[in-house]
Amino acid sequence: MKVIGFVGLPASGKTEAAKVAQELGIPIIRMGDVVREEVKRRGLDITEENVGKVANDIRAKEGMGAVAVRCIPLIKAMDEDIVVVDGLRGGAEAEAYKKVFDAQFTLIAILASRKNRFARALARKRSDDVVDWEGFKQKDDRELHWGLKEAIRMVNVLIDNNGTLEEFRENVRAALEGIKN
Repeated sequence: MKVIGFVGLPASGKTEAAKVAQELGIPIIRMGDVVREEVKRRGLDITEENVGKVANDIRAKEGMGAVAVRCIPLIKAMDEDIVVVDGLRGGAEAEAYKKVFDAQFTLIAILASRKNRFARALARKRSDDVVDWEGFKQKDDRELHWGLKEAIRMVNVLIDNNGTLEEFRENVRAALEGIKN
């Protein structure tokens, strides 16, 4: 089984890249869904604050790769030839996938400027997104603390998402088809 991980800061384009994967028939596991499920299990509302606190708590109690470890059985249960994991946040998560899937794991970093990412976060209006610049910077800092820089240093493919949506989608499509084949 080939496993492709998408890593990047908030609103960099990971979800849009996952849509391209789905269009190519590649199933998706969203790491954020695992965290949001834990938020719900704890009886909390899905807000940026609660999702961040629970994600920090999971990592504090179970280790920095904990969300990936929780996703691995979900990936294996899919019994697919190829799966995309959307939303890696750190090097420990990438290491957890590499340990299990070895050379079949490919890490793709999606990078975009902070200005572009903030505009996208405001436009998408997700319940766990921030609504002001200060909050956005704090969310970046929190996710960088989880080891995002380490994960980005481990990438196999780097995709820039500062151009048009169609350019980005085409670059993602090309990268995925190259890995798939």
